Amino acid sequence: MVAKEFIVAIELGSSKVTGIAGQKNLDGSITVLAVVKEPSSTFIRKGVVYNIDKTAQCLQSIKNKLEKQLNTRITQVYVGVGGQSVRGVRNVVAKDLPAGAIVTDAMIDELIYANQEVKHQYPDQEILDTSTQEYKVDTQLQYDPVGIQCSRLEGNYLNILQRKSFYKNFNKCFEVANITIAEILNAPRALAEIVLTEAERRSGCVLIDLGADTTTVSVYSKNILRHLAVIPLGGENITKDIATLQMEESDAEKMKLKYASAFTDNNEIDNTLKYPIDQDRQVESRRFIEIVEGRLEEIVENAWYQVPSEYCQSLLGGIILTGGGANMKNIEQAFRNHTQIEKIRIAKYPTIPINGGSDDIKAKNGMMNTVLGLLAKGDYNCAGGSLTGNDLFEQPRSGAETADQRPARKAGEVSEGVVLSEAEKQKAAEEARKKAEDEAAKKAAEEAAKKAEEERIRKENSKWNKFKKGIMNFGKKLVEDE
Repeated sequence: MVAKEFIVAIELGSSKVTGIAGQKNLDGSITVLAVVKEPSSTFIRKGVVYNIDKTAQCLQSIKNKLEKQLNTRITQVYVGVGGQSVRGVRNVVAKDLPAGAIVTDAMIDELIYANQEVKHQYPDQEILDTSTQEYKVDTQLQYDPVGIQCSRLEGNYLNILQRKSFYKNFNKCFEVANITIAEILNAPRALAEIVLTEAERRSGCVLIDLGADTTTVSVYSKNILRHLAVIPLGGENITKDIATLQMEESDAEKMKLKYASAFTDNNEIDNTLKYPIDQDRQVESRRFIEIVEGRLEEIVENAWYQVPSEYCQSLLGGIILTGGGANMKNIEQAFRNHTQIEKIRIAKYPTIPINGGSDDIKAKNGMMNTVLGLLAKGDYNCAGGSLTGNDLFEQPRSGAETADQRPARKAGEVSEGVVLSEAEKQKAAEEARKKAEDEAAKKAAEEAAKKAEEERIRKENSKWNKFKKGIMNFGKKLVEDE
């Protein structure tokens, strides 16, 4: 198969690195062309790269295998960032306006770029992504304040931060592997967009991604990401606890997959039942259940603790579970017991149609959701050819869209998920400020010119009135004299 147009996405997970190539179709579905997975536990921990050389080798291997399956070269890839390197931080930016001022797009841009200055409060962090919460116009909250008259404008933002050290190591890995990054994406947000329904995001929900080393908690309300947190606990912790029964972790993982249940009613526990560890040893089912449920309870309670209290009672969309850990038996009941939320759904597959013959895709176990979300976010051809719209995208894009042909961004314009360097951010902010100042100066000049013209007309009218009055008085006097 020779594929001339496709998108490539890579997810760096704690247990595996996954590469995927696919195409978007006019009906909104995605056709998966190739999938490659490589184990990553020896060089990625809790979603953070700690061995650059091994990671680079893995990335190069994935690229080569994808190219072999596609029978064409890959020019660039989309990459998701998640794991313990990211966290959400709220920030508020306020601006006092002249009396009677009307909010403009330029004012909103000023707030957005002023929000970027939060980096000075967190010197070891980079802003990966920003979710605008709402704007406070005087005392009222608005989602689109442009055109509203007010004296004070306040912007509320949720900044998704990542560690600078991770960002450097991350980019170094791709540099060593000689792979061009098309865009760095916020992986939890990409996941949410492909597994949550619009109704769930609008009415309020919590998306919990149960991974191997980490659990990611995303809170949505009114279609807006309100909170994002990552806790350093996952399925591997359960495996390690089982391994304390004096066995290899690989055997513990097999026992977990075969026997583990997130919840077992006490009346249903058979005290005579034993699970085989190996040919000579066994473990009592009650002991095994206590180990599994003890660690799982810790994961559930820590995940629920991350949900801000103002949203706990308004989650009409409920809790949505995804990831490999969501496949554990009775996982919904375990969350109901500890959160008191009855509405719980397991998202084992994206909400959009996925076409593809890969066994990983057909498994529908939630373990491919994140990388599929990254694939869905991509909009540039990773095969180097021009996108026609008819083949890949619902909305055709004009012109070539390869890595070296895509249109340059305007001053201060930042695509969602793109991580700029400090110099680029400062330059963009400075250009945005200059643009706002130029617009303000232009507007002031126009207003001054308008006032001057009005004053001129007023004076002329005043002189003409005086002249007319003089003529009338002169005529009146002539009549009286006659």
